[in-house]
Formats: sequence, C-alpha cells, structure tokens
Amino acid sequence: MSIKKDFGIVDGKSVYLFTIKNSKGMVAKITNYGGTLVSVMVQDNKGELGDVVLGYEKVEDYIKYNYFLGATVGRVANRIENSSFELNGTQYKLAKNEGENHIHGGIVGFDKVVWEEKQQVKESDECIELSYLSIDGEEGYPGNLNVRVKYTVTEDNELKIEYFAISDKDTIVNLTNHSYFNLTGQGSGDILKHKLMINSDKFTINNKLSIPTGEIAKVDNTPMDFRVLTYIGENISSDYEQIVFGNGYDHNWIINNSSEKLNKAAEVYDEKSGRVMEVYTTKPGVQFYSGNFLKGLEPGKGGTTYYKRGGLCLETQYFPNAINNENFPSPILKANENYEHSTIYKFSIR
Repeated sequence: MSIKKDFGIVDGKSVYLFTIKNSKGMVAKITNYGGTLVSVMVQDNKGELGDVVLGYEKVEDYIKYNYFLGATVGRVANRIENSSFELNGTQYKLAKNEGENHIHGGIVGFDKVVWEEKQQVKESDECIELSYLSIDGEEGYPGNLNVRVKYTVTEDNELKIEYFAISDKDTIVNLTNHSYFNLTGQGSGDILKHKLMINSDKFTINNKLSIPTGEIAKVDNTPMDFRVLTYIGENISSDYEQIVFGNGYDHNWIINNSSEKLNKAAEVYDEKSGRVMEVYTTKPGVQFYSGNFLKGLEPGKGGTTYYKRGGLCLETQYFPNAINNENFPSPILKANENYEHSTIYKFSIR
C-alpha cells in the first residue's frame, strides 16, 4: 500500500504526495495535483539510490511554473494547430496557450487540476490510482470525460503507467506523462552525454512552430536517426532544418511495428551512473524532447537548478496534431467506448 502525506491545498482541495516502492529499493512519488510524477529513486552501478526525475519540493512551484514537469497531460497531449479541429461536422475551438496553437490540454489542462484518489487495489505490486472528471466544454473539448491513471512500481524495477478514459460524447483523447529524466541524477547537469535509442525508422516533419505538417520522413542519414544508441549531444547543434526549428529535439518518432500491445519505443543509457531506462508503450508514437527551453529560473528539488537540457522527455502518444492529419492514427474516442494506454519505464544497470 502507498504512503500518503499532505502536500498542500489547491483551490480548497487537499493535495497529497503518495509514495510507492518495491523490495529492491526503487521508490516513486506521485502527487494528485496534476497526476504528477514527482520523484523516481533507482540505484546506480555503485548501488547508490538517486532521483532521476526533475521536479519541485512544493506544490506551489508546480502551480507557478509551466514546464509540465512529471505531469499527466491531456485531454490531448502535444500540439493542435490553430487550436481547432472538426469532429462529426462540428468545428471545435480550443484554448490558445502557445501563440495561436493549443498544447497539452490548454490553459488549465490535466496538469493544473486536483485529481481524486481512487480506492487501492490489493495486489503484489504497490500502486496508486487517480481519477478526474473533465466536464463537457472544458478547454473547448466536447463530452464529459472520466479519466483514470494508475501508477505501479513492480518488482522488476518498472514504473508502469496505465491510462483509462470514457466519454459520453465523441471526443478526442491523447494522454501521456511529461516527466523529464536525467539518469545521472536530477540537477546533475545536462543530458547531452546520455545515449539514446529510438525504435523508429521514420518521424513526422514539423513546421517552424513544431507542429507536424502531415509529412513523414525516414531517419536515414539525418540527425534524427537513433536506431542505435547515440549520444544525444552528437547532432543537437546541427544546422539540419528540423533541429533548427525545434532549438534541438522536439519531435515525434513513429515506433516500428507499433500495435495495441506493449512495444519497445526507446532506451536511454547513462555511462556515468550505469543506469538504463527502457520505454515500452501501446501507443504508435513517442515525442523526444531534449529540454531545450528549461531556463534555470525555477528551484528544483534539493536546492538544484534545472538549466537548458537538464532533462529529457519521452512522451508516448498519438502523433501531435493527429486530428488535423487524416494520414495519422486517429485520436478520436467514440462515446461510451474505452480508451486504454499503457507505458512502462523500466530501470536497470549496465
């Protein structure tokens, strides 16, 4: 069973910090503000525990800053062009929170609300389940959407995140977790010497505003090729147009052989600590974001500071702007049908 501690009050609602762990020393901390992953403690190659997730020590900082550190983001993660989409012949206007565009659910997305704690389920692994009701019209989306997110720490040193949703109207849904990982340890510097593998032969081309145009390109002979473990810093300053547009990496890769079954999307390896993180998902895409816009202005945990590229995100997802690109897998959720999505972050030592 999880350990539950007070973490503050937001909008008159109690916010808690939940701790779940396994017998091998792995510990995860989650708050019901934003369904946010606050901390993940795993061992390095010397057997020492270290926190590999960027986050804050106070709920007030999660409210104040807009980097989505560790948050559950939705109703639709990533970007929607012109903050609008058409569904069943109706045009829906969404909240604009990135210029003319919509990102990560809007001005008050799932990352900025207090979730409800669900009844614990007795099982061999420790878990916490949170729920939220997103009402019809919230941030412009149709339908009353009931959402559940379940975090589990397994005996295999996995952090498993399971997403469930159901709506009373046709709507669009694309949930993900926006944790920033640094396998050397949060606040330890940049992630440019981390090695990354992405199980992908193709990626979606972005325009200057980091929104997919609908065009799909092969990674061959480009800085987007991570099919074998490659230092993140190797090509991050390239003059390749896609890198210039994103000020680094902020792109969606199409996972090879994706299906509704768990499939390996990526792997990260830090030679310094020996830590390895494998990412598995049931979704067709993964957004690799190299922390290009962290500014070192916000207080991290333990007095640390998060500078540019101080963490990396691997957000499992439908492709960004999918609702406006017919050739992308559809994020439409039909009324009374079940949305389900699982992602696993598995930690080991090499």
